[in-house]
Amino acid sequence: MRLALLVVIASAAAACGPEVDLTVEPDEAAAGDRTVRRGLVTRVVDGDTFRMGDERVRLIGVDTPETKKPGSPVECFGRKASAFTTRVLDDEEVVLELDVEHEDRYGRTLAYVKRARDGFDVNRELIKRGYALPLTVPPNVRHADEYRRLGARAREQGRGLWSACRS
Repeated sequence: MRLALLVVIASAAAACGPEVDLTVEPDEAAAGDRTVRRGLVTRVVDGDTFRMGDERVRLIGVDTPETKKPGSPVECFGRKASAFTTRVLDDEEVVLELDVEHEDRYGRTLAYVKRARDGFDVNRELIKRGYALPLTVPPNVRHADEYRRLGARAREQGRGLWSACRS
């Protein structure tokens, strides 16, 4: 449907002359109906939260052990999860893919995150490597089934927190 619309618009624009710019940014074209943005990670807060300038970003579908929750102790494997996220994201350009809800109740942008330079899928790898548990919060469920499968496999294989922490 979107392609057909672009063809119709392109045909009409061609009749109008060269002043019409129909350039579609690569991320927008690849995303279809998804909202995709890019930005530079300026600080990792913990395993599932980081900053892009003044914007706070929370990873969708993952829950890493707490390290910064006021009045609470650092949870088992929390420092390792934060260190992993820092290692893979600090000072990196990232691509944010938003789902149905774009912000949580704390005003953080909710996103699936990939490194721009190589497509490294941060949400997926946190679960796959045992740094995070899958966390499904409807309506943001685009990757929920995959994350549940990855989490079950990480648990079965005793990866990360699954071997280091008591249930």
